[in-house]
Amino acid sequence: MKSLKRIGIVLGLFVSVLGLSACNSSESSTAAGGSDSKEGTVNIGFSGPLSGPAAFYGENTLRGLTMAADEINKEGFEVDGKKYKVKIVSLDDKYLPNETGTNARRLVQENKTPIIFVPHSGGVFATQVFNQQENFIIGAYTSEPKIQEQGNKLTLSIPSSYDAYPEPYADYQMKRFGKKLALIPTATQYGKDWTATIKPVWVKKGGEIVFDGSVDFSKETDFFTIMTNALKEKPDVLFVGGPSQPTALLIKQARELGFKGGIMIMDQAKFEEMEVVLGGYEMLEGGVGTLPIKQSDAPGGPAFVEKYADVSDGVPTAESAFNYQALHVAVKAMQAAGTVSDPTKIMENMEEGIKNLEDEQMVWHLTGIENNGFDWKTSIYAVEEGKLVNIKK
Repeated sequence: MKSLKRIGIVLGLFVSVLGLSACNSSESSTAAGGSDSKEGTVNIGFSGPLSGPAAFYGENTLRGLTMAADEINKEGFEVDGKKYKVKIVSLDDKYLPNETGTNARRLVQENKTPIIFVPHSGGVFATQVFNQQENFIIGAYTSEPKIQEQGNKLTLSIPSSYDAYPEPYADYQMKRFGKKLALIPTATQYGKDWTATIKPVWVKKGGEIVFDGSVDFSKETDFFTIMTNALKEKPDVLFVGGPSQPTALLIKQARELGFKGGIMIMDQAKFEEMEVVLGGYEMLEGGVGTLPIKQSDAPGGPAFVEKYADVSDGVPTAESAFNYQALHVAVKAMQAAGTVSDPTKIMENMEEGIKNLEDEQMVWHLTGIENNGFDWKTSIYAVEEGKLVNIKK
């Protein structure tokens, strides 16, 4: 009965997100500028999945931006003697790279956005083809390290690259569970690239890949067959990931089929969201993944969690928190650059924007810019005896 109630809650949340997505499917905005002619408006673009299986993920990233915009607009901000507010203009790309490219062009042409936030690697790659020519910054919320290898001077990578995770993930799992690994990540390009990064690390450390598969979460909802095939190979550890909700259900299937080993979780899936789907951390025992934002000891961490509760009944995650912090940095960079419309100058002042952040805007430890990407303090958590434990501080 309890599990039926949990399923009802999850389905209810999914329907709510779809309702929100309908409002955002063409164009939506929050925190619009005032009517005072002396006050300007800076349009900030967003193209991400606001419908479909990744809608929770897209809404989380967008919510962080709107939270920051609402804060900024309480008093506005001044650049070169003029007062401004920000307006978030969001478009649904359904997690499809070609839609992202179309949306980005529309945002620039119709709204003159100096920066467009894109929360998936496929969309970022598609937009990098033309963003320098059309003169706008991509706020890239993806941990794909290849984003920074393109030499694109107007791409800002927001989260840490996932290549920081395979070594500590593998060390922890091999020590605790063993060396046989089954790969069952998301079938997206991001999942393929993540897998290509972790495989050689696992093998180099003496591990064995006993199953190599993937799941298309946009099409598949029944994971019995693939998990049965994977577990036939008797793995000690599973490698999984993608959006939190379907990833949690994949893990649930593994546990229901008797798997008792460790789980390496790609950084897109979040412990704090999967815990809601699974009704606790019991099924996540032995899992290793990224920072739950509620555990943040940065100056603005606890305050962000409280602010999030004021605008959502959902779980605050890094998607919301890092995009919230990123927009505050971008506005501080505009002030330091003395312009709201020159993307090159704004990019050149991102480091200064970080230095000028107020304590309450520092949700996680951000130390500077490296290779056009935010340089965060890396933190990795594991579930041990039903509790989250920081294994890399």
